[in-house]
Amino acid sequence: MIPADGTPSLAENAAMPDVYGTFENAFKKAFRRYFPLIFILWIVFVLYPNPLKLIISIQRVLNFDADPGAVEFLVNDFPSDPIAIERAVLTKIPYRYDWEIYSMPWYCPTIEEILERGEGDCKARALVLASVLEVKNIPYQVHSSPTHIWVEYENKQETSIENAQVEFYQYDPETSERRFRIPDIGLSEVLDPFWRAFWEPMPDGRKALLILGLLALIATRVVLRKNKATQYDAMTEKKSAISA
Repeated sequence: MIPADGTPSLAENAAMPDVYGTFENAFKKAFRRYFPLIFILWIVFVLYPNPLKLIISIQRVLNFDADPGAVEFLVNDFPSDPIAIERAVLTKIPYRYDWEIYSMPWYCPTIEEILERGEGDCKARALVLASVLEVKNIPYQVHSSPTHIWVEYENKQETSIENAQVEFYQYDPETSERRFRIPDIGLSEVLDPFWRAFWEPMPDGRKALLILGLLALIATRVVLRKNKATQYDAMTEKKSAISA
């Protein structure tokens, strides 16, 4: 019962530490158990304040829906040879990283977004090229490696980053057939483009937020582990003393 002056009784004061202690123990236990998940979620939310953008991008890449209607007004300015069309697309859409355009490390835009900004990375260029090829009724396939996306068509020449050896995903829009395979690509060939595309263009503020948050999580994990070890040693000593 609370006295008339509103001051908690001695019994209630005694009970409060138990409630807080139970909550604290539950928090520590949950933090230790789900630490890997918390670690990953922090990275995701720093890179994607709106995680839906990442989900949408993955869906767009897997389906790679070209939009012929959106590029019809460009068709008259493009040649009929697919090789020449690709060169024209690369000229029309200068290369820029997603960080610089969309403030995200990796994003698959719509045709409208690409044409509005007039620039983009390999995903944007491939989407425009695929759309133009559809208007021209030129068959094509979409190929992906761990670091690159490109459009494959008849008589297309292989390059160091566009070849069957590094490919891990293939999509044929005409048949909707999808193929996955293990790419034959070196680790350095993956890490170098990753560093140049995802880390170097990242805003300094976002880098600081990411690193400081991860360090704070790691430090908390270390402190909780040490506290748990200390408590375990204390309990062991207490049991030994009682047994003696």
